[in-house]
Amino acid sequence: MLNGIDLVTPAFIAALFTRLRIELPGRVNRIGVRNEKQFKEVGDQSNGVNGARGVNPSAGLSAESGQPPGSSMRTSRPFPALPAALLALFVCGAAGAQDAAPALSPEAMEAFLLDAELSDVRGVGVGVTGSRRATASDGRLTHDVHVQTVDVSRSRFVAPGARVELNFRDSWRYNVAAYRLAVLLGMDNVPMSVSRRVDGEPAAVTWWVDGVRMTEQERIEQRDLGPDPMRTSRQFYTQYVFDELIQNRDRNQGNILWTDDWKMWLIDHTRAFRQDVELTQPERMTRIERRLLDALRGLTPDALEAAVGDSLSAGERSSLLRRRDLLLRHFDERIARLGERGVVLD
Repeated sequence: MLNGIDLVTPAFIAALFTRLRIELPGRVNRIGVRNEKQFKEVGDQSNGVNGARGVNPSAGLSAESGQPPGSSMRTSRPFPALPAALLALFVCGAAGAQDAAPALSPEAMEAFLLDAELSDVRGVGVGVTGSRRATASDGRLTHDVHVQTVDVSRSRFVAPGARVELNFRDSWRYNVAAYRLAVLLGMDNVPMSVSRRVDGEPAAVTWWVDGVRMTEQERIEQRDLGPDPMRTSRQFYTQYVFDELIQNRDRNQGNILWTDDWKMWLIDHTRAFRQDVELTQPERMTRIERRLLDALRGLTPDALEAAVGDSLSAGERSSLLRRRDLLLRHFDERIARLGERGVVLD
């Protein structure tokens, strides 16, 4: 529902029932990363960062229609099922030519990311923050990981087409924080990321994905809602709430990924967790999953601190909780006006 208009518009219903038998191209064989553009920075010039990502926000559900971008879309055949369902709970935002790893428990995957020996460390070929790909092995399992060590701050920052930001930070720590927060909220579409040292530097080491089919940009270009358009739309609603909660102004069509089972993955959060206390696009947040709404209501300062540890400062945690309060107020007002059935998704 958008501004009192239900998501299921005639155009959306038409897309739902237009089940064209069209196969998508083969799987993507590259990391899903944000578009890179030169930026202008003002202040703290001595930190030596020459460039960063341009702002290219993902359109998500359009404000005009309440539908995913390009929603006069076809639906497609379901992608082949992943051989390891649990592994899909903790994947990194990228695709590779490697075979899928065996199913791992969260504890086993965390131990692997923390302790596996890294080799064949190489750049990912895009970006200017030194993002790298590496092959990890513990002698039993071999799998690729994503390594980020960026940690820069600016007192004042301006990206092309964006407003001035004060106290800007781009940090590997936020990948770890985003994963831990997502788990706390009961979300399973943010890749597992751990804090460890790589070549003497503190870093986020994140599981490299198996089975990525395409980025959000490619989904829009292919005008595809997948085999279940309603499920696709519900995943956007969760993305909108999460990005508002973590104040992620850097979400774009390259750091939303779709795997073979048509699951959305949210990756690359090094520019999230701003300390602004506002909802940047409240018009998009028309509906919310009940379990996410309940998790937000139950989020306490102690639980948040225990989950994210030192990946967020006290100030960043405080700002997050204040944004949580704004989110709850936003949805409570919608429920009072439209009724629970018009807002909460079961």
